[in-house]
Amino acid sequence: MHNSFPSNGFMGNNLDGMWQAVEEFRSRFEKRSGGRAGRGELRTAILALLAERPMHGYQIIREIEERSGGSWKPSAGSVYPTLQLLSDEGFVSSEEASGRKIYALTEAGREDVASSETAAPWGSVGAASGPGFAALPKAGVELAQAAAQVGRTGTPQQVREAVTVLEEARRRLYSILAQD
Repeated sequence: MHNSFPSNGFMGNNLDGMWQAVEEFRSRFEKRSGGRAGRGELRTAILALLAERPMHGYQIIREIEERSGGSWKPSAGSVYPTLQLLSDEGFVSSEEASGRKIYALTEAGREDVASSETAAPWGSVGAASGPGFAALPKAGVELAQAAAQVGRTGTPQQVREAVTVLEEARRRLYSILAQD
């Protein structure tokens, strides 16, 4: 991403370059943050959660996101079909409560969880990225959006000040890596 920012600030037609830099920044983090689970991990995660207590689908999504430190947030489009498959296999049952389907393990589901040697996958998704890594791209994108706002609405002096702040932030980030 070196040299992605325009050399003369973010004024005028250079906003296209800023937004391109924001998108490049975002895509680099999305590729590294590992937001997708491996085959079978969603099934394992759902069974592990339902072994603790009955839940509805969105509770399952939130729990997985929370326990993975934000690095894994399965979509409803993957959770609900998995719940249906587990129901078809006899491991999960559902009942309506307050307008929502609440899912719970059946006896066969409890036996499957008890006999399984597979650990819940909370730490495996994005684990190489370390704890809290999911907050880094969000903070970076928010910083880039603030810089773009200064570029769009700031005076030339405000833009120069913003460039100074960004250059200092870059130096400080590299100094973090240099620490032992």
